Amino acid sequence: MSDHHIPSARIQRTRRGQQHYVSDVDETGLGAVDAVADDSAPSSMWGEAWKNLRRRPLFWISSLIILFAVLLSLFPGLFTSQDPRFCELGNSLVTPAPGHPFGFDKQGCDIYSRVIYGARASVTVGVFTTLVVVVIGSVLGSLAGFLGGWIDALISRFTDIFFAVPLLLAAIVIMQMFKEHRTVWMVVIVLAAFGWTQIARITRGAVMSAKNEEFVTAARATGASKWRILTSHILPNAMAPIIVYATVALGTFIVAEASLSFLGIGLPPSIVSWGGDISTAQVSLRVRPMVLFYPALALALTVLSFIMMGDAVREALDPKARKK
Repeated sequence: MSDHHIPSARIQRTRRGQQHYVSDVDETGLGAVDAVADDSAPSSMWGEAWKNLRRRPLFWISSLIILFAVLLSLFPGLFTSQDPRFCELGNSLVTPAPGHPFGFDKQGCDIYSRVIYGARASVTVGVFTTLVVVVIGSVLGSLAGFLGGWIDALISRFTDIFFAVPLLLAAIVIMQMFKEHRTVWMVVIVLAAFGWTQIARITRGAVMSAKNEEFVTAARATGASKWRILTSHILPNAMAPIIVYATVALGTFIVAEASLSFLGIGLPPSIVSWGGDISTAQVSLRVRPMVLFYPALALALTVLSFIMMGDAVREALDPKARKK
């Protein structure tokens, strides 16, 4: 065969050394086919998700608001030097003044300092309740989905019992029973005790889907133990829906704490919280509505930021959502 009938190829490497541009001339010599071959290693799911998140303004906006809320809860003294518990009736409902940009509430307390310090209770309840819920729900959901059989049936029926009880209603009843022990950690325990059911169901479904994948079959063929298969292969691939739900649930638990404090059965008045300030501001709503506006705005922005973060993470981890 002559050289005229042998397909020729021209390979050109880019500066990064990752792509080869190949031009193959067909046997007739009338046309050329350009192809791109990529020899770079494929990105992992988390790598692709991070690349997708970095391009989303919604992710950065929600991240900045969440970071600011965390800074308020950890270091409130950086943003105000006023004592949120120091009140003078002579300043009752006084309008904003130098050093007091939000004015004073009906008790003569500085609204700005109370909004700053109120972030600590709300964010603490949301973060720690979410952590406890993720641990309980992930453990029970993983065992139910992976082991199956009577263990799955037992855990599922146990989950259904708690799922049938509304979270806020259960929290109201329990908090009424322990009026003398109303602390941040008591609220965390009560909300976590009835808030783990949804994430348990999500984890169970994700584990049942992941355990039928080929990489799990390969792990079993190599002689890996059930514990190793669950912790090293199944759970890492089932974490995406758990993370998405946890992000959104954090905002939900902040709202639940604020609702309990608003009803007067959550945190005591000695603990500054947005829900408590919203409750006390009701009496001043007609006279000076801004007393209610500032803590309500702080609560709404914080909850909205976690919801936006959850939406951004869901779209980044869901290939179908990325295509849309």
